[in-house]
Amino acid sequence: MSEAHQQTQQDASFTAVFTHALQGRPCTVVGLGDQPEKLPVGDWVRDADDVDLALLGFCDGPTLDIGCGPGRLAAALAEQGQVVLGIDVVHEAVGQTRERGVPALHRDVFEHLPGEGRWATALLADVGIGGDPVALLARSRELIDPRGRIVVEIAGPGVPLKAIWAVLECDGVRSRPFRWAVLGCDDIVEVAHQAGLAVASVQALGGRWCAVLEEPS
Repeated sequence: MSEAHQQTQQDASFTAVFTHALQGRPCTVVGLGDQPEKLPVGDWVRDADDVDLALLGFCDGPTLDIGCGPGRLAAALAEQGQVVLGIDVVHEAVGQTRERGVPALHRDVFEHLPGEGRWATALLADVGIGGDPVALLARSRELIDPRGRIVVEIAGPGVPLKAIWAVLECDGVRSRPFRWAVLGCDDIVEVAHQAGLAVASVQALGGRWCAVLEEPS
């Protein structure tokens, strides 16, 4: 293998490596903890379970699924008769969402999006996108109607707020570092406040946690 090809194998884009993961190849993420962690792709490509449905119970009206992945949650909302649009930066994720019969766009949340300022709900199943939860929540606030809400899945109590550089490893290919964040129950009120939002509720959902954010009253 040439040195240039070897460098390519060790310096692929996040989207390229994540695509391999969504296609079923084993993938680990390095940087979230002390040891590499298996990427739980199986949880993302399955159908929605009871905890997912409980999370989606907080989505009210037309919903924008930000970072929709392979479309598990968006498909469940559509099956309930909800208007939903998924967005993701990974083509494979968008394609798998569309294969479930759900509208989806290959789009970054910080780009112009359809229906800006009119969505009833913005769904963030992973608030770590981009490594800056304040910026992500502030952008999500711009996308919803002032009477709308943001439904955010967060980590549980005792998990500190942190922003890190992580990499994905799959089939011997290592991605370039990308920014990610972890946000839990202990910090959601302050982070929401910095984004111009208020926490309407925090809910425990079968070992998972979510927060509902709204405009301050």
